[in-house]
Amino acid sequence: MLRTWAAMVGVLIGSGLTLHLIASAGAADLTVSTPPSSASAFPMKVSENHRYLTDQNGRPYLIAGDSPQTILGRMTTEDAEFYFTNRQSYGVNALWVHVMCRENETCHADGATPDGVVPFFDHDLARPNAAYFDRLDTMLNLAAEHGITFFLTPAETSGWLDALRTAGAEKAFAYGEYLGQRYEHFPNIVWMHGNDFQTWRVPEDDELVLAVARGIASKDHTHLHTTELNYTDSISSDDPRWDAMIQLNGVYTYYPSYAGVLREYDQNNPKPIFLEETNYEFEHGKAGSPLNLRRQEYWATLSGAAGQFYGSLITWTLPSDWKLMLDTPGIAQFASMRRFFAEHDWQDLVPDREHRTVVAGYGIESPPGTGLITKDTYLTAARTADGRLAIAYLPNYREISVDLSQLASPVRARWYDPTNGQYLSLSEMLFPNMGTKKFVPPGKNADGDEDWLLELKAQ
Repeated sequence: MLRTWAAMVGVLIGSGLTLHLIASAGAADLTVSTPPSSASAFPMKVSENHRYLTDQNGRPYLIAGDSPQTILGRMTTEDAEFYFTNRQSYGVNALWVHVMCRENETCHADGATPDGVVPFFDHDLARPNAAYFDRLDTMLNLAAEHGITFFLTPAETSGWLDALRTAGAEKAFAYGEYLGQRYEHFPNIVWMHGNDFQTWRVPEDDELVLAVARGIASKDHTHLHTTELNYTDSISSDDPRWDAMIQLNGVYTYYPSYAGVLREYDQNNPKPIFLEETNYEFEHGKAGSPLNLRRQEYWATLSGAAGQFYGSLITWTLPSDWKLMLDTPGIAQFASMRRFFAEHDWQDLVPDREHRTVVAGYGIESPPGTGLITKDTYLTAARTADGRLAIAYLPNYREISVDLSQLASPVRARWYDPTNGQYLSLSEMLFPNMGTKKFVPPGKNADGDEDWLLELKAQ
C-alpha cells in the first residue's frame, strides 16, 4: 500500500473528512503456547466446488475482514481487546496482521512491540525471541475469543524483504519451521504471504518468501495459505511458483474490483477468491469515499468473491488517537454489506457473466487493470443455479431489464439501501416468473447517492 503520514494529514485535515470520522464516541528455543479454545467456527478448508471456504463444521465462511496490519507494533494487549470488541460489533471475522510490524514510519525499525520487545535478537531471523511470539500468542487467543481469524503475514515484503535477503533461504525456511511448529494448533490462522510484493517476478526474492511458506508447511499441515503480490493490480495466481502452495487466491487492485475477481473466477481449476486489498477509506481522494468502498464490496461479492477485506488509513497506521476514529461510515456500511449477504445463500450465487438475468442496462465492463473506480458504473449481478435468488448491484441510477424466467417461481422484489441496511418492497404482489420486466431504483439512497441493490426471490 502506497501510504504516508503526509497523505493522512492531507486527508484528515485538508479534505475536511475529519468531521465524519466519529460516528460514536530471549532465545530461539520454541515455546509452544496453548491454542485458544473457542466455540467460534474458523475457516479450515476449501468447499467441494472450490469457490469458497468452509469452517470446521462444514458451513460456508464469508470472509469479512479489516486490515490493521501493524497491531503487533502499535497495540498493547488492552488496546487489542478494545479493537477486537469494536470490530466484532461490526461483524468482522478476520484481521490482516503482520507477524512483524513493517519497517516504516508507523513502527519501530526493529519491529518491536510498543514496550520494546523485539521479534528477533540482532534482527536475525534465525534467532526468534520467544517473548515476542508470546505476545502474538496472546493476540491470537484474544482474537479467537471474539470469533476473529488472523490472516497472518510471516515476513511482509514491503518492510522485511531486506531482512529475508540478509538471512538467505536456509534461515528463511528455518524461521518458517519455527512458525509452523508453534502455530499449527491455533485454529484462527490463515497464512498470507507477501504484501506489496513488487519484486515477486525476481526469482531470488520469490524463493525467499516461498522458503518461509515451505518451512511453515513442513510443520503446519492445518492452515490455508494465500499471497498478496503487487499493486496496482495482481492476483495470487499470477505467480505460478506458488500454485502448489496456496489454496486461496487474493485479488489486489485499485481498479474496479469486479474485473479482477471475474478474471480469476473464469479460470479452469478454480480456487476460492477474495478481495484482499483495494482502495482504503480516507485514502486516494474520492476512491476512498463511502460510495466507492460500497462499489468495491458489492462488485466483488456479486462477481464470485468468497469475501473481502475493508481497509482504512486509520486502522493500518493506527495513529495515537485511533480509538476515537474507529466508528466510520466505511466500516458501518461494510457491516451492512456483510449482513446482507449473510442473510442470503451467497455461496450459491453464480455471476451473471452472459447477462441472462439482467438483460439490459448493465453498462460497459472495464477490462482487468483498467478503468476508474470513481467513474465506472458497471452493474454486477448473480443468480443461484436453481433460480431461487437473483441479486443485482446498481452503482448509479438507471433503468434495467430483468428476465424473470430465470427465477424458479413467482418473484418477490425488494430494493436494499446499502448505506443504511434498509429494505424497500416494490409491491405486495408477486411478479410472474416469465418475460422481461423493467426495474428503476427508488431515487437517492439515505446517503444521497444513487447506488442500490435489487433482490429477487422466488416464492
